Amino acid sequence: MSVQDIEAPSIWKAAHGADRRRPRSRQTELGASDTVCSRRAAYIVTGTPRTDTHEGKAAILGTYIHAGLLEDARKEFGWQVERTVVGDNVRGHVDVVQLDQATAARLPKAMRPIVPAQVVTVEDVKTKSVRKWDQVLRYGASKAELRQVYLYASILRAHGFADVQGQKALARLGPIDVQRIRFRFICRDNGEEHVQEFAFDELEASAALWWVDRVLEVGDPDELSRDHDGPGLSAVCDYCSWLTACWGQAAPGVPVQTLLVRDDDDRAQALAEYVSGHAQESAGAKVKKFARAKLDQTAAGTYGPNSLSWSGKNPVKKPDVQAMVDLYDDARVPVPMVPDVDQMIAFLKQEGIGIPMKATGALTARSINVRPART
Repeated sequence: MSVQDIEAPSIWKAAHGADRRRPRSRQTELGASDTVCSRRAAYIVTGTPRTDTHEGKAAILGTYIHAGLLEDARKEFGWQVERTVVGDNVRGHVDVVQLDQATAARLPKAMRPIVPAQVVTVEDVKTKSVRKWDQVLRYGASKAELRQVYLYASILRAHGFADVQGQKALARLGPIDVQRIRFRFICRDNGEEHVQEFAFDELEASAALWWVDRVLEVGDPDELSRDHDGPGLSAVCDYCSWLTACWGQAAPGVPVQTLLVRDDDDRAQALAEYVSGHAQESAGAKVKKFARAKLDQTAAGTYGPNSLSWSGKNPVKKPDVQAMVDLYDDARVPVPMVPDVDQMIAFLKQEGIGIPMKATGALTARSINVRPART
């Protein structure tokens, strides 16, 4: 066999192998980053075997970007990055801890930041696709992301850094007075950066710890409600390792959410939810239409928390049939003489003649129609 006959393996084979070997992929303890869904967290705590595997290429790319940025920040700024914290019921790796001058002074000189923070700050770096970027700019961190970082901060405030290899000096600091939370969002499509920061909130921290306690108290994970809408409707579910354990399996081509409807009461409830959602959608569309009309003559710019820009009003182009005929003639290629279907249909309708139809083998999309029931 020659060298040319040996097919190069996909580089993703190496990436997926490395991902499976990462501690986070094999852990059986609850990590702060696993608190995105209460039922999934309960599957981890109870040791429920994983039922699904997913490629998760976007997540792996995010991990590489994340690791590279943090390592460069450590070298450039002297930040404490990827540090282990262990609480009473949850553990994790904090992306960044920026120490203030008083706390940093208690460390060996080599471990101090280049420029200390004004107050101890816990930072989490999140990579997002451009598809999610507008949502990030408008709404910032999600509830699950907030919960994760408040767990990190709470553990640091109660216990400090974990006493593990590589951070013994940090562990000797004891509890750390975290005063600030920061999110740093990075768009993995174009590198754009967005920072969201705010003061540490005791109530938010208590809520995060209560969430974990509730998961730990449950004996059966299925007793907890699902926090997301399921595969096809939520990326969290699409890439969950317990997808089948949580949702079960429906027939091929059938949404797994159909398994939630078991009787007419469930059907009535789902119809009521559909009608409610439709009403909210209609009301929202009406608000948008009215606002759009009011803004029609407003120049592009920033007004309050929102930025306005305009697009469209471009010349509409269509194929130049005569120019194409000329090009065919120049190339001495016969001009296709395909019947004009639209013109033929228009003529038959004008003459009152039915349009002959034939089956194509394809099916139209299935539509739902919901109307008030007759009483």
